[in-house]
Amino acid sequence: MNLWRDISQRLNENTPYWPGDTPYSYRLNSSIAKGSSVNVGEIRMSTHLGTHIDAPFHFDENGKKIIELDLDLYIGPALLVKIDAAKSIGVKAFTGIDFTGIERLLLATGQWKDLSRFPEWIPTIDPELAPYLADRGVKLLGLDLPSVDYLDSKELPAHHALSGCGIHILEGLVLESVEPGLYDLAALPLALEEGDGSPVRAVLKRKG
Repeated sequence: MNLWRDISQRLNENTPYWPGDTPYSYRLNSSIAKGSSVNVGEIRMSTHLGTHIDAPFHFDENGKKIIELDLDLYIGPALLVKIDAAKSIGVKAFTGIDFTGIERLLLATGQWKDLSRFPEWIPTIDPELAPYLADRGVKLLGLDLPSVDYLDSKELPAHHALSGCGIHILEGLVLESVEPGLYDLAALPLALEEGDGSPVRAVLKRKG
């Protein structure tokens, strides 16, 4: 019985990427089939491909880089909530939600339906949600979308609002068939010293 459930996007040549960004590619520089003693691969990809976290340095020149982030943010209890997302996700969507003891909040919007294609539109996080969640102790916000802002946004108001309230961002989760509730989450970034973002292998285990 598998206790941990993978909620990460698969990384391959078909993984959708931001228009103009670096797509995923993999090749063998050494191949047993071609006479080498081992297979040794090379990966090329954006740090914001698939399931990934944003470091504040991604949108703030003076923000923390991946290696400077607290690993405790990305391991521990998480609350998964299903959201009926229209244009944006604001405070009203969380009426009646008990945030007691919740530092990690995962949002299943169901708005990125075809993971083989980059979406043309996504709902956004209302910047006013940031202080609301911070006041309730949330430190990590994860969601099943490639961004917390509109895809063509240059100002990135939700990114800045969340970061300004001490809330970190986990994007590109696969939550389509995951039931709401309490889980243990692990979504560790790579130890990238200069990283503005990092792919993660995000996994959940139901609590209780």
